[in-house]
Amino acid sequence: MPADSSETRHVLEQAVRGDTSAWGDLLARHRTRLCRMVAVRMDTRLHGRVDASDVIQEAYLEAWSRLPEYVREPNMPFFLWLRFLTAQKLITLHRHHLGARMRDAGLEISLHQGSMPAASSAALAAQLLGKGTRPSEAAMRAELKIQLQDALNRLEPLDREVLALRHIEQLSRAECAHLLDISEAAVSKRYFRALKRLKAVLISTPGGGGDFWP
Repeated sequence: MPADSSETRHVLEQAVRGDTSAWGDLLARHRTRLCRMVAVRMDTRLHGRVDASDVIQEAYLEAWSRLPEYVREPNMPFFLWLRFLTAQKLITLHRHHLGARMRDAGLEISLHQGSMPAASSAALAAQLLGKGTRPSEAAMRAELKIQLQDALNRLEPLDREVLALRHIEQLSRAECAHLLDISEAAVSKRYFRALKRLKAVLISTPGGGGDFWP
């Protein structure tokens, strides 16, 4: 399991003693990665109704209330704990807003760390393509997004998760291995296999490989 740095442990101990400034600085370091996680795992039907910042803020409030318990007995690295709390908030929002319709969405996956909102192929495709700047690219990008979504849907679920974790959420190999309960070598193998398959789709699409693939 990846270990927290001595600096992080020190800041957590300060926060438990009431140092909200150190706590705020620590949370700010992780906000970008948590936003990426929410972006690829929030159901598109919630767009416009739920903002990623609100999900993360709710997770931060719960983290603060549970911090003494976590510091006494940390069962995972701090960032993964924050990520877990954020995922749980997202699941609660999905259930609240979608209810029975979740059965049609396939929104949750089961990992050894518990339930987690599954990465959406549509959101993954959008993240992989990034944001276009020229209106002339719109039609090409729309076609490419469809091709990418189809390729993502054909990946093994675990390969798709590894791609989301490594490429979009930018988790380390060690963090991915811990979450998925596989070896770091397996993480690398699945990640590069997924990238190879998606790159083949992009290269086979006119304009795709050169314009949109890093």
